[in-house]
Amino acid sequence: MIYTEVKYMPERSRIYLGSPALVRLPDGAIIACHDHFYDEPEAFRGSHPRLTSVYRSEDDGRSFQHISNIIGAFWSTLFLHRGALYLLGCDRCYGSIVIRRSDDGGFTWSWPVNETSGLLFRGGEGMTPPNYHCAPVPVTFHNGRIYRAFEDNVTGHWPTGFQALVISAPEDADLLAASSWRMSNKLPFDAEKVPADWGDHGPGFLEGNVVAGPDGTLWDVMRLSTEPHSDYAAMVKVSPDGETVSLDYEHDIIRLPGGTHKFTIRRDPVTGMYLTLSNNNTVPGSASQRNILSLSASENLRDWRVLKTLLRDESGLKEEDSIRLTGFQYADWQFDGDDLICLVRTAYRGAVRFHDSNRITFHVLKGFRNLLKTGE
Repeated sequence: MIYTEVKYMPERSRIYLGSPALVRLPDGAIIACHDHFYDEPEAFRGSHPRLTSVYRSEDDGRSFQHISNIIGAFWSTLFLHRGALYLLGCDRCYGSIVIRRSDDGGFTWSWPVNETSGLLFRGGEGMTPPNYHCAPVPVTFHNGRIYRAFEDNVTGHWPTGFQALVISAPEDADLLAASSWRMSNKLPFDAEKVPADWGDHGPGFLEGNVVAGPDGTLWDVMRLSTEPHSDYAAMVKVSPDGETVSLDYEHDIIRLPGGTHKFTIRRDPVTGMYLTLSNNNTVPGSASQRNILSLSASENLRDWRVLKTLLRDESGLKEEDSIRLTGFQYADWQFDGDDLICLVRTAYRGAVRFHDSNRITFHVLKGFRNLLKTGE
């Protein structure tokens, strides 16, 4: 894979780099962004706007230039719609849901100061609910509506307090107007309906991907915390109008490589295959493992197979040290002709630990469709 380092932060700064997102503009430029997180007291969370940095590449990702900082943007997704670039996420850790628009390719952005300019759903003060949460997960266009997954951490506990929800709006609506958007019900996770040993840090779900199945049914495919076990996900059904989400625990808990961690699912418009980049588990009993990033595929959204390992730790660390210190995680990616382009939250060579990433890296997987039949 081709590799470019977009951003590096020295470990002594105790400032970490998270939530990578990217998109290619119609003019050929690649826009990338990430946010910043910190070592912080619990009382700080939910109280202060967060910072997202934006970068632009005009040479197909061989180099990136820092073009903008956005105060009050966290866990955000980049997407294109009707000639404009949008950024949709939260304004802070467990904060409000906000959206911004850029009409000049990411150099300047609108300000979500109220319900007519991008403040879609207000979060509570501090850690008072609602405590909205998300990641840079896909924005999905389906049958004339736009959908995006969020969660509400109603108790402040990770991940048992998270309740799944979806927001949606008509495609032809003013996306900066809160009145254009509706929110579904909020679905809690029922720990009584899964194995009793799913629970070192949970169980619970978060960071969902809204995606249409082969028959057009909408699903919010969600990361599942099932430690000490790995690689499970939940297929939460979304009603066509975006008003209702529900989970059939008997039939819609699936095995998905990397389902323990954040993943992004997209459907290939050429082959119809569903693809994801994720941290599949290769060391039994090490559910926190993120030192492997792989490409996996499915024909039906339910049955997945690993096609190729894209990134692995080549630093020479012992296995247990590599799992503790190295992470190729939270990959956001896009189809780019015959290739995949992706942006990765990377903890490597000097990171404090796998979670506290010190780099944002850009990668290209050439000719990915050659893997869909043959695998690695």
